[in-house]
Amino acid sequence: MNPAATVELQIPRSISREDMAKLPIRRFEGRVRLVATPEDLEEALADLRQESIVGLDTETRPAFRKGESHLPSLVQVATARAVYLFQLRRTEFHPVLAGLLSEPRSIKAGVSLKDDLRALKGVFAFAEKNMLDLGLVARASGFGQTGVRNLAGILLGFRIPKGTKTSNWAARELSPSQIAYAATDAWACRELVLRFQSLGLLRSKPPESAAAPGA
Repeated sequence: MNPAATVELQIPRSISREDMAKLPIRRFEGRVRLVATPEDLEEALADLRQESIVGLDTETRPAFRKGESHLPSLVQVATARAVYLFQLRRTEFHPVLAGLLSEPRSIKAGVSLKDDLRALKGVFAFAEKNMLDLGLVARASGFGQTGVRNLAGILLGFRIPKGTKTSNWAARELSPSQIAYAATDAWACRELVLRFQSLGLLRSKPPESAAAPGA
């Protein structure tokens, strides 16, 4: 039997709450840059230009009343070297993010990308290219759970805490816990791409069903 196929058969396709609770909590411990200055932006651009795979996520201010909704407040982009956080109230960052999402060279990987991309288009215009929805990859590989936390538990062996999810992401000043939470989600998405690749579950060119619309 093909060794890759043997490994694939040994991978569980779901994880129970009890087993998830036993896993160690992990947060991103590398370099995090909350982009705030021209120098920060130049650093991010230089890093992104040499990256072929980035983890992508967004955060949105929570809505607590019926009929209430908000546009995304933050975009997180993870490379092999750092995670960059872009506050969307800074309109000068919009062209940079539009360029990243529109360029075909690098893979932009995340979970539930269709929803994230639709919401981001309410903030700035872009035509997305080379997007990889990890939830769709997982579903195509037989996983019954396809959220980033479940996939991190199954494939990466750690638990991502949820505590800061419903905080105010539109705040001008983000707290250290918000920054750590946001960076961890984007980093985990990139780590999941690498894990899928190592297990032979991701082809060099993703199948059409695994790509977000416009990819």
